[in-house]
Amino acid sequence: MINLPRRLLLASSMTTAAALALPHAALAAVSKTATRKPLAPTPPMGWNSWNSFATTITEAQALENARIMVDKLLPSGYNIFTVDIQWYEPNANGYEYRKDAELTMDEYGRLLPAPNRFPSAAQGRGFKALADRIHGMGMKFGIHLMRGIPRQAVRLNTPILGSKLRARDIADTSSTCPWNGDMYGVDMSKPGAQEYYNSIFKLYASWGVDFVKMDDMSRPYDHNWHEIEAAHKAIQASGRDITLSLSPGETDLKWANHVPHYAQMWRISDDFWDEWKLLKEQFQRLENWNPVMGPNAWPDADMLPLGRLAMGSRDTKFTPDEQQTLMSLWSIARSPLIMGGDLRHLDPATLALLTNPEVLAVNQKSWQNRPHRADTGTRIWSARAPGAGEVHYLALFNTEDAATTIEFDLSRLNLGGKTVALRDLWRRQDGAPARGVIRQTLAPHASALLRLTA
Repeated sequence: MINLPRRLLLASSMTTAAALALPHAALAAVSKTATRKPLAPTPPMGWNSWNSFATTITEAQALENARIMVDKLLPSGYNIFTVDIQWYEPNANGYEYRKDAELTMDEYGRLLPAPNRFPSAAQGRGFKALADRIHGMGMKFGIHLMRGIPRQAVRLNTPILGSKLRARDIADTSSTCPWNGDMYGVDMSKPGAQEYYNSIFKLYASWGVDFVKMDDMSRPYDHNWHEIEAAHKAIQASGRDITLSLSPGETDLKWANHVPHYAQMWRISDDFWDEWKLLKEQFQRLENWNPVMGPNAWPDADMLPLGRLAMGSRDTKFTPDEQQTLMSLWSIARSPLIMGGDLRHLDPATLALLTNPEVLAVNQKSWQNRPHRADTGTRIWSARAPGAGEVHYLALFNTEDAATTIEFDLSRLNLGGKTVALRDLWRRQDGAPARGVIRQTLAPHASALLRLTA
């Protein structure tokens, strides 16, 4: 059950409380240097290779998926195509990271695509050719990037473009990622540190990169906020509009007045996979972050593990009801919608789930989204719908293992004395009008997403 008084307090005092929690330098950066370009006025929508290809995607596989995406998903608004982690590792082979793996990089310690996997990147050409092809399809091109500087660059002590310094002058060898051994952190107090980040984003901007999913950023945020700001400054200096997505981990709410100034979306959990327990846990996280959500600032509940996953080894473990609940929650809470399944195996049911226009309108166009107090085992969200008059969205969720009936008093939306027309957005059918109370019986882990018109 949501603690409503606490949520109301959180909504009214988030800015003050979060600001008081920030280090003095971070506050100064927010007030003096941060800007908010409208890079993501609505929640970003797209596809990412991680859930289906792990570290192994090749240029040929990327183009296969991109062609299907253009045909099947782009018409519904999915327009960001992202190559995830380890594109610079020639011998990447699965979901495990290889210690001391050889990385492809240039003379300045900047990571480059492995040419054995991305032939168009040979001779240092980078992702320019692939990005051009994605742009030619009418989509944006994104890449994954780890925080910091390659350990390989530190070992070789490569020069930093734009300065007289070298990798060892800026590396923080005590700042490491616990699950990936490719990088050291960058000590942003050192001369040359910002120049290094500038050089990275200048290179990727020259390739035509539109979206960067930057990893190992949020744990601990208290230490890494310097590098988050550095990435933001480097994007501004690159001369190209690049949407910044922070990953992974559960960003602490005390940073709620900091992160929206430097990234357009940020993860609120560890990697999300197709397990009901993980989906159930996302309800509370999205409720907690709801007061911060808005244009250009999207708490990210992570990718949609739907369809064919895990390097082709299986299909999603979510039941049909759970898949609908996933899409209902991400839509009413306005989380980014990033498909993770292999599009080469996109089945009609998954396609229909991803492209229902009435559901996507909730994600892209609703406002005043908020959770409501609910009985144990259930969750309730509402939002306002665009257009004239009293039009609302209502999402009802059964998070328990047995069927239940949820009752919602329409007076909670100031509709208590009115007869409202009901439309089931998943079935795309009108229902019988309601007055006073809406009752829905839901199967275990199931949901309903309704539009109410007074």
